[in-house]
Amino acid sequence: MNFRLMTVAGLALALAGCTTTGPARNAVESHWNGQPAGTFFARFGPPQSDAESGDMTVYSWKGGYKKRTVPAQYAEGKDGKKGKKIASARTEFLSCSVQLTVSSDYVIRSVHVLGDRKTSTGTSWCDEFLAGDKAK
Repeated sequence: MNFRLMTVAGLALALAGCTTTGPARNAVESHWNGQPAGTFFARFGPPQSDAESGDMTVYSWKGGYKKRTVPAQYAEGKDGKKGKKIASARTEFLSCSVQLTVSSDYVIRSVHVLGDRKTSTGTSWCDEFLAGDKAK
């Protein structure tokens, strides 16, 4: 009986020490889940704030500031010439805001995108900035 109790207790302790990451909801999560939070902050800058949540810490981070000019769009006219203006040129101000849930061993367990914008290519700015070529 004592051996069974010790075995069950050992198994419970082993399972309690396991932490898993859920399925990724976006490119940022699939890139950063399971990675050290120190690597993220070293690459993209420190968090704005943090809050303890049990044995996890939730960090709020904002960055990736960029100003992008989107040129005017024109309808296609006759013989390949410019037609009537469809949309005026504009300036986009891009940034990304995320919440990182980090375990006590300083490993990212989840990334929740709070503020984002779609880019002209159809991807989101956070995906492009945090999980694209700049993140590697």
